[in-house]
Amino acid sequence: MKDMRDFIQEAEARGLLHRIKAEVDWNLELSHIAKLNEENQGPALLFENVKDYDSPVITSVCTTTERLALIMGMPGESSLVDIMRMWVEKNEDRIPPRYVDNAPCKENIMMGDDVDLFRFPAPKFYPMDGGRFFGTAHFVVTKDPDTGWVNLGTYRLQLLDKNHLGTQFIKGKHADIMLKKYQKLKEPMPVAVVVGCDPILFLMGASRLSAFESEYDFAGSIRGEAIDVIKAETNDLPVPATAEIVVEGEVDADTFMDEGPFGEYTGYYSGVGTDPRNFIDVKCVTHRTNPVFWSTTVGRAVTDTHMTMALTYGATLWQQLVAMKIPGIKAVYCPPEGSGRFLAIISMTQMYPGHADQVLTAAISTEMGAYGLKTVIVVDDDIDPWDISRVMYALSFRFQPNRSQVIKRGRSTPLDPSLPLNAREITGRLLLDATIPYDWKEKPIPIELDPELVEKIKGRWSELGF
Repeated sequence: MKDMRDFIQEAEARGLLHRIKAEVDWNLELSHIAKLNEENQGPALLFENVKDYDSPVITSVCTTTERLALIMGMPGESSLVDIMRMWVEKNEDRIPPRYVDNAPCKENIMMGDDVDLFRFPAPKFYPMDGGRFFGTAHFVVTKDPDTGWVNLGTYRLQLLDKNHLGTQFIKGKHADIMLKKYQKLKEPMPVAVVVGCDPILFLMGASRLSAFESEYDFAGSIRGEAIDVIKAETNDLPVPATAEIVVEGEVDADTFMDEGPFGEYTGYYSGVGTDPRNFIDVKCVTHRTNPVFWSTTVGRAVTDTHMTMALTYGATLWQQLVAMKIPGIKAVYCPPEGSGRFLAIISMTQMYPGHADQVLTAAISTEMGAYGLKTVIVVDDDIDPWDISRVMYALSFRFQPNRSQVIKRGRSTPLDPSLPLNAREITGRLLLDATIPYDWKEKPIPIELDPELVEKIKGRWSELGF
C-alpha cells in the first residue's frame, strides 16, 4: 500500500468501503453521517458529491480492527492486540525514507496570493465548533533546528481564512518543543501539513514515539521498504511523495489568532469559546489532481480517532515497557473507549515480590504513560487485558484497595474534561494491583473442571442436544 488511493481500492475490494454518491453538505451533515455510521461499526465512507466541491472526502478509515489490519498489512481477522504486538515487534529495524525527484503530490501548485484553502472540502463537524477544521486526519511535519530530527505529529488545525490554519501545539509535544527553539532563534518554524497519504503515516503522526525517533523510519519498518518522500517547495521538509494535499507554511511563536472550540475525542468540547493560539501562515499548497480529503469525526468514542489512539498509544506503552527491560509483560491494552491514553490494562507473569508494583509505577514513568495516563490496572497472565469481563472479575476477586496506590501529581492533557478548564495541567493517577500477590505463601485455590470428564462430555455434546 503506497497511498490513500491504494487503501480505497483494497478496502472496496474487501467490502470495507462504501461510496456515497448523493450530495452531502460539508457543513455538519457529512460529519453526522460519518458519526452515525461509525457508531454502527460501518464501513469507510467516500463522499463523492460534497456540496460546492468537485473533490471527494473520505472518513471512518480506521474505525474497525479489520481496517486497521488492512492498513498494517495483516490478516483481516487480526485482533487489536495482535496488531499492537506486531507494532512492538517491528520496532527494532528502522528503514529511513527515500528521496525521489518527482512525485504525484506536486501535480498542482498554489503559491503566495493564489493560495486558497477553501478550495478543499474541509468539514464543520459539530454545532458548537469554532469553524471548519482542515486538519483532523492529517499530520504536521516539523524539524528540530539543532539536531535535524524530523517529527510527524497530529495536532488539530482550524481553517481560519484562505491562508491561515489555527494550531493547537500542546505544551511539551514535540512540535511545541521545536517551536520554542525557533522562538529562541527569533525565527518562524517551517511546517508542512499532509492530508491524505499512505494511512500508515497517519498512524505514525498520531503515535507517541519518543523524541528523536523518526516516524518515517518506523513506517518503513512496518511496510518493509522505504517511504518515498520529496522536498517541499518552500522549505526543506520531507513530505510523502504520494500525499493528496501538502500545505506549506510557517509558525511564529509570538503571534496568535483566535482558535476553537472543537468537539474533541473526549466527547466534550475543548472549551467554551475561542483561545489565542499560534497559527500557520500558509505560503504554498501542492496537491494531486482531484485530491481525496481525509477527515475524522473525532467526537465521543468510538471513532477512528479512538481506534487509532488505542493502537498507537497502547503499542507505544508496551514497546517502552519492553525497552525498560521489565520481564514478564504478556500484553498491554489501552481501550479505545478511553482514547487509548487515560486507562491502561497490563497482563503480566509475576516473577518476584513487588513485581506488580514495579510494572504499575513503570507504566506511568514511560514517555507515553507520563502524559495523561490516569489509571493503570495490572492483572495476572491468565487474564487477557482486552477481555473486559475477565478484568472485572480480577478487580472483584483479586484486587484489594489497600494494595492500590494513589499518586496525586502527574502531567495532564488540557483536553481532559474530568478537570476544570482552569486547572488541567496536573492530574492524579490511580494504580490498581488486581493480581494475586506473588509473595503469598498460601494462594486462593482456583476452581477447575476435571479435564477427563470435560473431554468425555465433549464427546457426548450432540447426544445431549446441543
